[in-house]
Amino acid sequence: MSGVLGSLMPNPCTSDMPYPCNTTSINIVSLSLACSGIALLMAIFLTKKLQSYERGSDEMNKLCDKIKSGAKAFLVTEYKYLTMFVFLVFAVLIIIYTLDPPSNLLSLADNPDRLDGIRAGGCFIAGALLSAGAGWAGMSVATDANVRTTQAADKQGLSVALRVAFTGGAVMGFTVVGLGLAGLSFFLWLMTLNRSVGELGTAEATAAKSLIAAVDSLASFGFGASSIALFARVAGGIYTKAADVGADLVGKVEMDIPEDDPRNPAVIADNVGDNVGDVAGMGADLFESFVGSIIAAATLANGNAVKVALPFWIAGAGIVASMFGFYAVSTKDGANQRQLMMALHKGVISSSVLVLAFSAIIVSQFFPGDQAAEGWKIFACIAIGLIAGILIGQATEYYTSYSFWPTQSITEAGVTGPATVIIQGLGIGMMSCVPPVLIIVATILGCNALSGDYGVAMAAVGMLSTLGVTLATDAYGPIADNAGGIAEMAELEERVRETTDALDALGNTTAATGKGFAIGSAVLTSLSLLTAFKDKAQVVSADIGDPVVLSGVLFGAMLPFLFAALTMLSVQKAAGAIIIEVRRQFATIDGLREGTAEADSDRCVAISTQSSVEEMILPGVYAVLSPLIAGLLIGPKCLTGMLGGAIASGMMLAIMMANAGGAWDNSKKYIEIEGACGGKGTTTHKACVVGDTVGDPFKDTSGPSLNILIKLMSMVSLTAAPIIRGWQDWQFWYWGLLPIGLCIIATIFVHHFYWKNTQDIAAPIDEVVKDEPLAKDVETPAAEEHIS
Repeated sequence: MSGVLGSLMPNPCTSDMPYPCNTTSINIVSLSLACSGIALLMAIFLTKKLQSYERGSDEMNKLCDKIKSGAKAFLVTEYKYLTMFVFLVFAVLIIIYTLDPPSNLLSLADNPDRLDGIRAGGCFIAGALLSAGAGWAGMSVATDANVRTTQAADKQGLSVALRVAFTGGAVMGFTVVGLGLAGLSFFLWLMTLNRSVGELGTAEATAAKSLIAAVDSLASFGFGASSIALFARVAGGIYTKAADVGADLVGKVEMDIPEDDPRNPAVIADNVGDNVGDVAGMGADLFESFVGSIIAAATLANGNAVKVALPFWIAGAGIVASMFGFYAVSTKDGANQRQLMMALHKGVISSSVLVLAFSAIIVSQFFPGDQAAEGWKIFACIAIGLIAGILIGQATEYYTSYSFWPTQSITEAGVTGPATVIIQGLGIGMMSCVPPVLIIVATILGCNALSGDYGVAMAAVGMLSTLGVTLATDAYGPIADNAGGIAEMAELEERVRETTDALDALGNTTAATGKGFAIGSAVLTSLSLLTAFKDKAQVVSADIGDPVVLSGVLFGAMLPFLFAALTMLSVQKAAGAIIIEVRRQFATIDGLREGTAEADSDRCVAISTQSSVEEMILPGVYAVLSPLIAGLLIGPKCLTGMLGGAIASGMMLAIMMANAGGAWDNSKKYIEIEGACGGKGTTTHKACVVGDTVGDPFKDTSGPSLNILIKLMSMVSLTAAPIIRGWQDWQFWYWGLLPIGLCIIATIFVHHFYWKNTQDIAAPIDEVVKDEPLAKDVETPAAEEHIS
């Protein structure tokens, strides 16, 4: 115990010293609670402001309502499945941590604190509910902003349309940071109440130990948020790309009709997918990164009240900075892609400058006198993290925007056909790994030299401090994409579609930069969580030359490839079902091809919904149980190696897939908007459409899911650390048979019920059942009450 006590307070901080050394738990979270409330008020204000913009014609509203009801139906179905998982884990956490309370490892009291089970279960439920709530709120606003963006593009021009779409994205951003920081702050305070931690001789040591136990409980909060993020990202990604690929292959390639043509039965499902994947999914993803970075920093503070409070206060200051950044975004009509991108950059850069100023003020107050030197080192880590996030975004923009050579080179490669488009895109994607990796490596080494593991964790907090505005630039993309779809389906003038296409192309780039930002922050957060896991599990060293550790590294490095393969195959399978259905409707609905009959879009929405929730099961099970297999079967050293391998390979694969997919997409936009290589309808354009189709699951399904995979496995490991604390290799190997058995059962279940009866995509239309009943568990938009 003396070794633990010696590390509790790296900087001596006693109750007779001035604030913040004599602070209480409510003071630690005071600013963060206030700022999270301001963020939620800002989200409400922006929602009201958004509603002041016009919605357009009846036809536009009808299309908008279809998209909104389809997105709502998907999330309701997804949350039904997730409810069972959440309550199962909730029960397991209560049972395990009631029987073996983690806080006993820090306590000298004779009576174990049996309330640890309730605390862990409550934090898990809260993290899951808030993550799901953030996704739902963002989706609801985004599906309302799309039609208003279309109307603004029609009546008021590019600058107003950008403002409307960005306002919708900002609601998502401020909702995520508001709910995340409010939940963490409240539960940190709540976890300090009624602690039975015994006495350690001094009030300061006892208070530090109580704070450590409270922060440890927050790992379950992060576990809940990670779980929802993974399933939301995987299911949403499968949904959106199944519908997108199905719509493109049959509509554009086989039927030679334009993108978002109302005759295509899968177009509504495609637009629904933009919201459930890129809005709800990305929101849940960055919600988890945001809270995960704060949890990691607070855990590595080791009971130092000042260092526990710092990430909460920096995150709160970032919310205020993001509010100013939101109002800095503006442009002019007729702006080109570089000018549009600079309009969004103004918001991010201004908020970054402000958060640096706020951070300097906070650090100067938190580290007075003799502690000032260390305080400014931590401030430097915050600044490095913030700058690293901006640089990663800039590097991603260079590789994915058609304003620069990499994407233009893919378009030029299309002159010789689709094969060279694929080859060039893969090469560009691989090359794009170099700048982010160098930036992250420099960040880790610099922050570690300045302030050790805590400095690396604070770099992640700094990178995510302006999430309110950076997420707004990302969530703006699917709103602009939907706006273009509505303009096409409502048959508005070509000039409207040109305006929305410009916004959509910008949205493709901001989505790619957002994914790069998410991957970079995920790596820093996961590294900090890995360090926290090592401390909690008492892993003294993890020598890469140790066969046990190296085996874990290899196993972990394989997992992102397995995960990406499962999600890619799921997209192919679900897209196959959509293709069959779209072909069936074109073959059997008289007048559909000519535009005199209406497509049954509800059918495609139902197929996408059911396919995506079925296909999310196996990747989710493997992600949750893999750390438990390594940790319980072999031991904490092997699990440490597994997490290291997964972080390294997951980062490379995620960057490559996200950037290659974004570049393929914008190589097509370069032709459609700028008229490159002869413009639309040429063989080069068709070759780039094929590349875009290949890139869709790369950038919107598999790639973005990988950063959640590494965070989720790190959070599961941290949650389970008290259970395997101090275990030797193979000491209790028989417990590892339980998660292995669950993986086998899940695989057999999914194969028997979902994979076994795959439809033959090559079968003639007359052999396909023409009117199969919709899956019983799916609520289709036709069954929804009309949303006005």
